[in-house]
Amino acid sequence: MGAAAAGALNGLPSHSGAGRDVAPDLAAAYEHCRRIHAAHGRTFYLATLLLPRDRRPDVWALYAFARVADELVDAPTSPDPATLLTWRDQAMAAMRSATQPDPGQPVLTATWHTMRAFGLEPVLLQEFLDSMVMDLTISRYATWEDLRGYMRGSAAVIGELMAPLLGANGPDALSRATALGEAFQLTNFIRDIGEDHARGRVYLPQADMARFGVSEAMLARAVHTAVPSAQVRSLIAFEVRRAVDLYVIAKPGLGMVDPGSKPCLQMAFTLYRRILHRVIDNDFNVFEHRLVVPPWQRLATAGHVAARTAGARLTESLASSHRSTPTRHSS
Repeated sequence: MGAAAAGALNGLPSHSGAGRDVAPDLAAAYEHCRRIHAAHGRTFYLATLLLPRDRRPDVWALYAFARVADELVDAPTSPDPATLLTWRDQAMAAMRSATQPDPGQPVLTATWHTMRAFGLEPVLLQEFLDSMVMDLTISRYATWEDLRGYMRGSAAVIGELMAPLLGANGPDALSRATALGEAFQLTNFIRDIGEDHARGRVYLPQADMARFGVSEAMLARAVHTAVPSAQVRSLIAFEVRRAVDLYVIAKPGLGMVDPGSKPCLQMAFTLYRRILHRVIDNDFNVFEHRLVVPPWQRLATAGHVAARTAGARLTESLASSHRSTPTRHSS
């Protein structure tokens, strides 16, 4: 086992028997997922470092699973339908199997272990993969409800899968997780209009475009010139307001996870929502350059959340100590 995989043993889920008895292939599988997450999901990966060490690998596994499918859809040259469909079938057969996948498939090995450990239903992964397949044939969505149908698989189920990992359960918690998944996804759609357009896709609902008088040609012109018209800016402003509303719906869910998971979720919530602030500050022009939260701000947010959490834990510890200390009364 390599040094990186060995180091991952210290961060393996407690349910995996973390420590000297952890199988090397499982340690290597989670480490492989960690590297995928660190390379491709920098904002969310930084947030996962605020999780208790035994929680992180499960999140990395689900992220890596989603990323593999996403990469097959958004291949640098062109999507490969046959490869995606084959991987989908192999992945779902592995998830439904009673035995662990071949160690030569580290993402499936780690995901299988996490799914079993938390009792997560494979049908949720099926919904996600089916939405990825939709990207091969569907490039436009008529209405917001149509887009939400797609987002059910591409975003909402990811929230539902992540919720139990963070200690959130119950219908209300899952509905908040669904809203947060949609908020994150819509934020990405807004930021990545140009990138998606280059792949032949427009995720902004056609009804919304018509409402603001934005034609396909007008949108294409904004992409190619990086100078959006007033109509395009108004359309993007409308979608930003819709995303903000989703964050409002999702926010109570931050308090429904267990205390150890809250800093991670709070940071992810803050940083993704801050992307919308960048869009607003740039006068709803998402075409000049990719609007991201700068590294210094990501690190500052991580430090602020960590410090605030440490302070809250210290206060609670002191209060608990005070409650348990007998009080002397003078006579």
